[in-house]
Amino acid sequence: MNETFGSYIREKRKEKGLSLRALAGKIDLSPVYLSNIENDRCPAPTRKYQDKAVEVLHLTRAEAEILYDLAADSQINGVSQDLPDYIMRHDVVRVALRTAKDVDATDEEWQAFIETLKQRDAQREDSTDE
Repeated sequence: MNETFGSYIREKRKEKGLSLRALAGKIDLSPVYLSNIENDRCPAPTRKYQDKAVEVLHLTRAEAEILYDLAADSQINGVSQDLPDYIMRHDVVRVALRTAKDVDATDEEWQAFIETLKQRDAQREDSTDE
């Protein structure tokens, strides 16, 4: 079975020892609605509630990214909720994404781009450690 937003939330909730009712209360959702989400009867809630879940469940950055991606998958034409603001604030990002779409950029090309950015970040961290 493929992981869904609902199954991911349920798994993380149980890892933290929270009841469905307790998590629902902490993120301001009704227990019935959260149950419907966990059982894939409803798509992920809005960004506000996703962010609250990330906070309440003390998710790492990587775990939060998984949550946002699964939330986008649960919604029609969804995009991970941590990305639209960034995309819309930077014209060059929109141009890059459209160009990549137009030329049908390969996974290898995207991976090379990611590695370039990671190397730059590592160099920046090295220089701040000195």
